Amino acid sequence: MKRLAWFVSAAVSASLLSFSPLTLAQGHSFTPKSSLPQPRNDHGERMARTHLRIFVPSSARMNYGQAAQPNELPPFSGYLFETPASIACIYNLVQVTVPGCNPNLTTTNPTGGNHAIALVDAYDDPTAESDLAVFSSQFDLPPAKFTVVYANGTQPAQDPTGGWEIEEALDVEWAHAMAPEAKIYLVEAKNNSFTNLFNAAIVASNLVAAAGGGEVSMSWGGEEFQSETNYDFIFTTPKVVYFASTGDAPGTEYPSVSPNAVAAGGTTISRDLYTGKVILENTWQDAGGGPSLYEPRPAFQNGVASVVGSTRGTPDIAFDANLYSGVWVYASNAVLGTGWYTVGGTSVSAPSLAGIVNAANTFSVSSAAENALLYSGKKKLFNDITYGNCGLYLSNFADKGYDFCTGIGSISTLIGK
Repeated sequence: MKRLAWFVSAAVSASLLSFSPLTLAQGHSFTPKSSLPQPRNDHGERMARTHLRIFVPSSARMNYGQAAQPNELPPFSGYLFETPASIACIYNLVQVTVPGCNPNLTTTNPTGGNHAIALVDAYDDPTAESDLAVFSSQFDLPPAKFTVVYANGTQPAQDPTGGWEIEEALDVEWAHAMAPEAKIYLVEAKNNSFTNLFNAAIVASNLVAAAGGGEVSMSWGGEEFQSETNYDFIFTTPKVVYFASTGDAPGTEYPSVSPNAVAAGGTTISRDLYTGKVILENTWQDAGGGPSLYEPRPAFQNGVASVVGSTRGTPDIAFDANLYSGVWVYASNAVLGTGWYTVGGTSVSAPSLAGIVNAANTFSVSSAAENALLYSGKKKLFNDITYGNCGLYLSNFADKGYDFCTGIGSISTLIGK
């Protein structure tokens, strides 16, 4: 079987000054089939899609059997894709010791986490636990407190496209990276129908509530539909905060538009190719967002009514999601190959933000309460993104305060989350 060459070459020089910015700028990206618009199934059910993007550097080559090198650094040196330590540095989750947060130099990982985080996904990822162990070993994270739960009681089939298995690897690895002491549940739905994913979300909610509270992350969604408000009750289990990705295309998606979810959007981390330092955080032009078609404006957005109007606006908050400033993920995938991937999309945002909020140890009683905290106006606790645009015809612009590209902005410190 011909395999895609997605893997970063170990031959890249460890010295940032030795690589060519032209080389790093070249490559190609693609969207897995699981992230394309999904037609209804034979039973007429709506089907959800993942929010994944993949970037393949032109110098990538196959690299099987690469042993983990636990030092908090990337599995291959010289690239500027994000690690748990570099993300913690960028968002001030740890004391910053490397100005500019170069991922090849930054080695202070996030810490903390309590109670539980549940990741809701479709199909079965049979290597999720072993892949998480490789990821944790590489980045010197503590072993995860990890459990797989089959939402329908029996083990689901695998996704024949391989995309949902990459999604699951991303979700569990980055939730654990941001909250390494939290219990991690991977709740697998039978397939990617909204019916089965909503059932899995209920199972996940009960697990998190029983663990004392925490977060449920949903890195999937689909086009809004007129009866969507009938399903908002699913995301109201007490002591549970729900995070949902806004999507990787202009416009809005469900369930991120639900007033009972924190809508997780996307940003771009721009870096200097010669020094590796962060230049600025700006919009990701492909990130989903905008006014809902059917959901009325919730109370926590009354303060931004001049932007959102009478309907629910998304996103609420954003996180690095541009595929060209993506994160490292390890996956064993029978369809797409085994090894290290660099992944973008708002699928990165939801589990990572869920982990950060978990590590903040505040444990809001609901998503509405969490959003009220986020919209409280304490600007020093967030990075207000004021550069860039997004949306259909790139008609939305980043601005001071709330906007449809990045919401209130991105995370800064664990305080007030």
